[in-house]
Amino acid sequence: MISGAAALTQDHGKLALFMAHRADLIDYATSITGGDRARAEDVVQDAFLRFVPAGQADAALDQPLGYLYRIVRNLALDWSRRRAVEVRSQDEGAPWWMLPAVPRTPEEEVTHRRTLARIVTVLNRLEPDIRMAVEMHRFGGHTLGEIAARLGVSVPTAHRMVRGALMQIAAAIGPDDAGHG
Repeated sequence: MISGAAALTQDHGKLALFMAHRADLIDYATSITGGDRARAEDVVQDAFLRFVPAGQADAALDQPLGYLYRIVRNLALDWSRRRAVEVRSQDEGAPWWMLPAVPRTPEEEVTHRRTLARIVTVLNRLEPDIRMAVEMHRFGGHTLGEIAARLGVSVPTAHRMVRGALMQIAAAIGPDDAGHG
C-alpha cells in the first residue's frame, strides 16, 4: 500500500508526464478521430482521468507513457467506432415501412386495387407448392435453396416454379399496370 505522500508524488509525476506530452497525445488522437481536434482534446482529457484515477494510487508503471498512449488510442478508436455507427444510421434514414405513404389519386387507387386483385387471383389458382414457393421467395425473402429444401425438390425445380408463377402474374397484370402501384 502506498502512503498518502507517496501517492501524491506519484500523481504529480503522472501529471508532469501528461503535461509534457499533451500536445503529442492530442496530435495522435486527432489522427485516429479523423482530424477532429476538438474530439481529440476530449479524448486526451478522458485518458488523463483514466491515467490518474481520483483517490487511487496505482502501482508504479513500467512504461507510463506507453500506457497513456494506449489509453488515448483505445478511447479514440471507441469514439471513431461510435461515430461511424451514428453516421451510418443517419445515412440510412428511416426504413421504407416507416415512411409516410405517398397519397394516390383516386384513379391510381383504383388501378392499384385492380392490379392487386389480379395478383391475388393468379396466386389463388396456383398449385399449393408453387404458391408456397412464390410466397417464400417474394414475401419471405427465402433463397431458392431454402425453398427447394422445404418443398423437397431440386433448386432448378424451385427456380422453375417461382419463375413460372411470376410470369403468370406478369401476364395477368399486363404492361400497362406494371408501372403503377
